[in-house]
Amino acid sequence: MNAMLPKSPQDHMTPAPAARPAADPLSLPSPWARSAAGANTFDHDADTVLPTIYERTTAAALAHEAVNLGQGFPDQEGPEWLRQAAAQALTDPTSGPSNQYAPGLGLPVLREAVAEDHLRRGGVSLDPSSEVMITTGATEAIAASILAFASPGSQVLTFEPHYDSYGAMAALAGAELVGVPLRGPEFRPDMDALEAAVTEQTSMLLLNTPHNPTGTVFTEQELRRAVEIARRHDLVIMCDEVYEQLVLTGPEGEAAPQPHRSVLSVPGAAEVAVAIGSAGKSFSVTGWKVGWLCGSAELVNRIRGVKQFLTFSSGPAFQWAVAQGLQDDRGFFAENAASLSAARDLLHSGLQSAGLRPNRAASGYFLLADISEITALDDVAFCRLLAEEVGVAAIPVSSLTIRHRAEHRDPAEGDPLQKLVRFAFCKRLSTLEEGIDRMVSRLPALL
Repeated sequence: MNAMLPKSPQDHMTPAPAARPAADPLSLPSPWARSAAGANTFDHDADTVLPTIYERTTAAALAHEAVNLGQGFPDQEGPEWLRQAAAQALTDPTSGPSNQYAPGLGLPVLREAVAEDHLRRGGVSLDPSSEVMITTGATEAIAASILAFASPGSQVLTFEPHYDSYGAMAALAGAELVGVPLRGPEFRPDMDALEAAVTEQTSMLLLNTPHNPTGTVFTEQELRRAVEIARRHDLVIMCDEVYEQLVLTGPEGEAAPQPHRSVLSVPGAAEVAVAIGSAGKSFSVTGWKVGWLCGSAELVNRIRGVKQFLTFSSGPAFQWAVAQGLQDDRGFFAENAASLSAARDLLHSGLQSAGLRPNRAASGYFLLADISEITALDDVAFCRLLAEEVGVAAIPVSSLTIRHRAEHRDPAEGDPLQKLVRFAFCKRLSTLEEGIDRMVSRLPALL
């Protein structure tokens, strides 16, 4: 398990969690380099792009035969009936759409299903003809939104740690991503700190609830405050809500402590906010890349100005199947949330047994574990050790932060985000048990 690392940073099988890129994205002249640096995937010394942290972690798992608790994809397929609906649409156009281009805004049946779902669950009324747009995964919706509203030279605010595409897209737009840290162990958003970070240059607020990777579900009061900030400072909110169907139960089967609310349910949000959803997360079919964006006709139309020249449209058969699922999920959402809750509890207990201090995520796929009590290593070095010597792959949380700022911080200040490791629990219980067993039995002798 001590294989030498490949020398080339371009090698897609590089098992290193990350070399620490420290280039300020906006200091780089080329759009491709800015985008990579914004996501902490630019190797300044080699002038090349690294794979994402998720790809590098999966490569580390493969190279060292490690249990992959890094990349956030389920190791089970989505519901069979949903996959059969897609297969039927592919092979029998009389039962669904043709295999030619879908409309630029998406299949009408899926837009209608998304609108109906928002109305049924959150009381949000949307016109499917103008206020819902289907995208190639939530990633495209995020990209199109940021490119539409993050003007060059502006600042974009988000809470960190954050999904890495936020940094990539902000940098590609020529905007500076500014992070407001979420502090453990609760990782609740500090709305006063968010407003204090607003400047005359601020153009957007990027919210994410349920939050990746902390699992925090924002309260109604927190969302109301965000909308008030946006309206007061003339900002646009992009709210990434892809984990909306993955709000988990409390410990030992208790009810979810905080239900999800869409930002669009907040009074006044229609003028300033768009919300993004994902079939990949909701139905455990991440490879289908079906997402959607909802908001006022005016904001959706402006984002369409970017989106329709990214992919234009995609996957009519997948769109058709997702529409059937949103109309009737056949109990899948509740079953999936219950299964994920049990997996979270198992991993939480196991990480504690290994000496780590995990949070108890209220949603999503991940737990964040504080490693500060068992090692002086930072998160990157710890994840390397974990993959190579323990046989478990995980994600260093600092890779999901604005890295170049952390690199130049006074070391005496410390950075708690560099002592956190992200573990995915969206796996079979047997997979989690194997990972826990390796950590409990192997870690103590290595630290």
